Amino acid sequence: MILPFSIIVAVDQADGIGLQGRLPWHLSGDMKHFKTITSETQDPCKKNIVIMGRKTWESIPDTFKPLKNRYNVVLSRQGRLDLPEGVWPAKTFADIGPVIDQQIHRDRCENIFVIGGAQIYEQAVQDPHCQRIFLTRVMKTFSCDAFFTSYHHRFIERQRSDTMTEKDITYYFSEFQRKD
Repeated sequence: MILPFSIIVAVDQADGIGLQGRLPWHLSGDMKHFKTITSETQDPCKKNIVIMGRKTWESIPDTFKPLKNRYNVVLSRQGRLDLPEGVWPAKTFADIGPVIDQQIHRDRCENIFVIGGAQIYEQAVQDPHCQRIFLTRVMKTFSCDAFFTSYHHRFIERQRSDTMTEKDITYYFSEFQRKD
């Protein structure tokens, strides 16, 4: 992809992000934060783009598909996906630029966010166009089978919120910026 973009992710203390295709926790404050970050724009005539892998797409409850007020792009190496109107497929990370240019139209977009899963995050962290990571740190370790990729060698923390507690789980929001 040749456009600047950000990652948004929630991780536990061991950088776990999921178990069997689901978040191992439910924090309404984190879900609200996710929606705010990925939905809000400076220009009311524009929308943000969310990019996700097929498994992440499938993990979203049907009542929330597609993610409202955002352009949804689903990455999958599989052939044809059964996607609703207004959700665009891309086979590889490199195909996202043409999808944005030809299908969504760049002038209608403000920000781009990669929202998962593990393989997509790994590609995104390595891409020099990834400028920021919005990270929710859950201060507990959960049973996970998917993990966020190593990022500290490429990103530095610039902001951190106060801690919050919900359902006996403490968490905070951080923003990391690319070092180079």
